[in-house]
Amino acid sequence: MGMYKYITKAFQKAYKERSASHRQRITDWRKLGTVVRIERPTNLSRARSLGYKAKEGYYMARVAVGRGQRKRPHPWGGRKPAKNVAYLSPGKSLQRAGEEKVARVFRNLEVVNSYWVGQDGTKKYFEVILADRKLLPGAPKGRAFRGLTSAGRQGRERLTHGVEPT
Repeated sequence: MGMYKYITKAFQKAYKERSASHRQRITDWRKLGTVVRIERPTNLSRARSLGYKAKEGYYMARVAVGRGQRKRPHPWGGRKPAKNVAYLSPGKSLQRAGEEKVARVFRNLEVVNSYWVGQDGTKKYFEVILADRKLLPGAPKGRAFRGLTSAGRQGRERLTHGVEPT
C-alpha cells in the first residue's frame, strides 16, 4: 500500500472510532470562525485526489456549515393545489453552500473543490481547495456559484434529470 492509502485508512479509523484526537480537533474547530484559512489539508490524500498541490498559488480553507433544519416557510398563501406546501427546501447541498461561503470571503481566489472532514451536533466541516486564477487558465470565474465544482455538479444532475430536490 502507498502512503496515501495509509493516510486515508488512519483518517477513517479516527472518525469511526470517535478517537480522542478527532473529538479534540472538532472541539478546536468549533471555537474558530465560520471560514478559516488553514496551512495544510487535514486529509492530504483526499485533497491531492481533488486537485490540491503543495505549491505557491494553492490555498486551503475550512468552513463550518450549520446542520439544522434548512426548510423555510413557503412564501405564498392561498388554497391553490399547486401552492399547498408547508415548506420549501433549498436545492443545494451543505457542501455547495460551504463552497459559496468560502468564495465570498476569498474573492481573489477560485474554488477548485472541497471535501468533508468532520461534523458535530450542530455543524458540518468541509475543507475547500482554493487556487489563484492565474493557475487555472481558461477556468471561468465564480465556479462555486455556478455549479462547476463537484458538489455543484451533483445538484445540477439532480435538477436536469427531471427530479426536483425535495
